[in-house]
Amino acid sequence: MNGQSQSQYAPAAGVPLIQSPSLRVPRPVELPPDIHPLPDSVTAYFVYPFTLEPHVLTVEASRRSTLAAHAARREAYLKAREEEKERRKRDALRRIAPGFEPTATPLVPTKRFSGVPGQQGVSVEVGSSGEGGGEHRRTRSVMEDLVDQLAALDSQRPVS
Repeated sequence: MNGQSQSQYAPAAGVPLIQSPSLRVPRPVELPPDIHPLPDSVTAYFVYPFTLEPHVLTVEASRRSTLAAHAARREAYLKAREEEKERRKRDALRRIAPGFEPTATPLVPTKRFSGVPGQQGVSVEVGSSGEGGGEHRRTRSVMEDLVDQLAALDSQRPVS
């Protein structure tokens, strides 16, 4: 095996190696002369000064109150901004349709009077659940109104 590895690297033995000028061998680490080993017990190094505890607690309490105040102010600002946006939207809708309220029920036109003399003061009921329980009133269609008006005109015409 030795003979095989020598023959394998034999052509590379004559190639000159160039060392990069940016590379250098680091200096060996020198330990200071006054270094001492750790003692047998390290519990003396783990002493916590409890005199700092009240200071840390008061700083933490003030930090939390400041954070809570900032959060409340941020929430109030976001809520005011959202309300302003909704108010502007309602104002824009009211410019287009006066009296429009998006949260209210839709505006429903009512018929106050008819052109036919026999039907004055008749209002058309809209199909919705009213105060009288859960009953549903049927709305009158346009054709039914037309038939009623024509019948009223026929009844008023003098018979000849």
